[in-house]
Amino acid sequence: MKNKIWLSSPHMGGSEQKYVQEAFDTNWVAPLGPNVNEFENSLENYLNEDSHIAALSSGTAAIHLALILLGVSRGDEVLCQSFTFSASANPIVYQGATPVFIDSELETWNMCPEQLEIAILHRIKHGKKPKAIIAVHLYGMPYNVAKISALGEKYEIPIIEDSAEAIGSSVNSKKCGTFGGFSILSFNGNKIITTSGGGALISKNKEHKDAAIFLATQARDNAPHYQHSQIGYNYRMSNIVAGIGRGQLEVLNDRVIARRSNFEFYKTNTKNSDFKFLEEPEGYYSNRWLTCILTPSFKIREKIRLSLEQENIESRPLWKPMHLQPIFKNCLNFLNGNSEQLFNTGLCLPSGSNITENELHRIVGVLNCF
Repeated sequence: MKNKIWLSSPHMGGSEQKYVQEAFDTNWVAPLGPNVNEFENSLENYLNEDSHIAALSSGTAAIHLALILLGVSRGDEVLCQSFTFSASANPIVYQGATPVFIDSELETWNMCPEQLEIAILHRIKHGKKPKAIIAVHLYGMPYNVAKISALGEKYEIPIIEDSAEAIGSSVNSKKCGTFGGFSILSFNGNKIITTSGGGALISKNKEHKDAAIFLATQARDNAPHYQHSQIGYNYRMSNIVAGIGRGQLEVLNDRVIARRSNFEFYKTNTKNSDFKFLEEPEGYYSNRWLTCILTPSFKIREKIRLSLEQENIESRPLWKPMHLQPIFKNCLNFLNGNSEQLFNTGLCLPSGSNITENELHRIVGVLNCF
C-alpha cells in the first residue's frame, strides 16, 4: 500500500523539545508556569492590537469562557454561523442558552451579513434580542469583518470571533484574532500550528484575561484554603503543551507560506475547469489552513473522495452545517441554501505544511482523472 497522505498532520519545527525539556528540568509540570507565560506573551506580541491572551486547554473552552464573561445564561439566544465545526456551537448549550444558526455567503463561505441582520431583527421583534454573535473564519478565510462588525455595533450585540482555523490570516493587514470583543484560537493537532490540544481566549481588556484565568483554574478565591464563590473549570493550558506552542509559534510564518503554496499548486495543476477554488476578496489574506474545491455535484464529490481513499489519501467533505446536525434539528435557523450546497459539493484536500511535492502530484493525479 502507498504511504498515507494525511489531511493536515502536525509539523514540528525543532525547538519544541527544548521548551518541553525545560519544563521537565525545572519541574514545571503543571497547568501554569514559564512556558504558559511566555507563550501568552509571544502570542500577544504576534497579534499586537493591545491583545490580552489567556492560554487554555482548547478553543472550545475559550468560547465557553467568552460566553460566561458576556453573561450568557439559560434562556438566552446566541447567533452562530451554521457552516462550522460543532465546537463553535456546543458551548452555547453548555450555558443553557439556545443557538440560532445563520447561513453563509459565497464570497468567503462564512456568515452571511444579510441573513444575520434578518435574524437579529426577527429575534428582537419576538422579544429575544441575541446576547452574542459567533462568527467563524473557516479554513483560514476571514469572514466579512466590515459588515459583521458593523451589524454588531448597530444592534449592540457583542461578537465572539472564532479564529480557530485562522491564525496567520488577516484583513487589510490586521490579523485575525483581533476583530471580536472576544476572539479565540485553537491549537488542536490538525491546526496550522499545534500544542497537541489547546486554545486561547483573546480580549482587549486585561480584566477579561484575568477573569478568564480565574474561571479556568477552578475559580479559587484568594484565601489560604480552597474557597470557591463561583463555579470554575479546569481549562488552563499545561506548561508542557505550552512549550510545544512556543516552538510552533516560531515557525508560524513558514507554515502559512507552505499552506498557501499548496493552494497555488492545486489551483495551477488541477485541469478540470469545473472544479472551483475559494479566492481571496480584495484586502484578504488567508493562511489556507485547508485547500478546498467545489465540484459540480455530490456524486462527483463522492467519486473523487473515494478514489483518493483508494490511493490512501485522506480527504474530507466540507463541514456539515449545524442546522443539518441531529443534535440541533430543533434550533431556529436563517437560511439561503449556500452552506448546504457547499457541504454537498465541496471537498477538503490534503494541506499539511509537511506535504511533499511528490505527494501533491499523487493527489492531483487523482483529481485529473475527473
